[in-house]
Amino acid sequence: MSNFKIVAESDTTRARAGVLQTAHGEVETPVFMPVGTLGTVKSLSPEELIRCGTQIVLGNTYHLYLRPGCDVIRRFAGLHNFINWDWPILTDSGGFQIFSLAKLGKITDQGAFFQSHIDGSSHLLTPEKSIEIQLCLGSDIIMCLDHCIKYPASREHAKEALELTTRWAKRCNIALQEGTASLDLTVSKPPSLFGIVQGGMFKDLRKRSAESLSEIAFSGYAIGGLSVGEPKEIMFEIADFTLPILPDNKPKYIMGTGTPEDLVELVTLGADMFDCVIPTRNARNGQMFTKKGTINICNARFKYDTKPIEPGCTCYTCQNYSRAYLRHLYMAKELLAYRLNTIHNIHLYMKLMENMRTAICRNKFDEFRKAFYEGR
Repeated sequence: MSNFKIVAESDTTRARAGVLQTAHGEVETPVFMPVGTLGTVKSLSPEELIRCGTQIVLGNTYHLYLRPGCDVIRRFAGLHNFINWDWPILTDSGGFQIFSLAKLGKITDQGAFFQSHIDGSSHLLTPEKSIEIQLCLGSDIIMCLDHCIKYPASREHAKEALELTTRWAKRCNIALQEGTASLDLTVSKPPSLFGIVQGGMFKDLRKRSAESLSEIAFSGYAIGGLSVGEPKEIMFEIADFTLPILPDNKPKYIMGTGTPEDLVELVTLGADMFDCVIPTRNARNGQMFTKKGTINICNARFKYDTKPIEPGCTCYTCQNYSRAYLRHLYMAKELLAYRLNTIHNIHLYMKLMENMRTAICRNKFDEFRKAFYEGR
């Protein structure tokens, strides 16, 4: 099981720095996890991710179950060997993908019946099945199956979803205990299991969900059901309300968000872990993040620009290539554009998290946050 230790806290905010121990090494928090849904962070090699400062990547149960499947991954004794990644991996349970991608049949207490978005085949994902798949993957941190709902949702729908998520969480906890006792498992050490708080945008339901999950004593806790279409101010309000309810001695994970500004604000509120497709997806769409905001590399004003994306940036892209060249690659639809753009965005995100950790440890987080916004 992983252990979490808080090493520093801000005097004026809820920001904190910690160390999360896993079977594949330490993870310093606050941390951003690049999304490697199918066992790859799109366009980047593991070596490039490490050079960018990546500590841990995220994979996905739903996608990896459908393709390539556990029958393939078992031959490699887990996902780490299959993708040549020697560092920690967190896998999502598949609940959000069933909500967002699959042609959903129905959700019952038993689990989620769905049709694959790939070939239309029928499947049932139960809490036990989700744990079984994640154990096959050999993930360091695994997530309970949860029932994610759209925004807006009625109070009754949100209540039903959180109650189902809580029942599923209890079953996931039992399934992990039973699964790790099996000699057929490919994992050498049991992973950490995180519970996921639901409850829509209703504070009393969020409180009920957080308190119920805290009684199960998971290794960590995530806040799900955010970044599902709600206004940004509501997302921050729900996070601000929910984070203090969760156990302070466990890592707190906000799922599926966000922009650099989101990360700074959520760290301020006490969140430790994040994942989002924004830096990689936006890179492939030609949007680059900088300390002063975003730029779109397809803009005609970069046609003759000899400067790097961000002067002073130490990433491989900025050290070697100009905005003009990156624009040329992107306009010509050259594959190298996706790689170079993604390297820069991931590097910037990793550097942002590193700078926040340093500021917290030096008790200068307020100064960091002020400087961050003054530079925008």
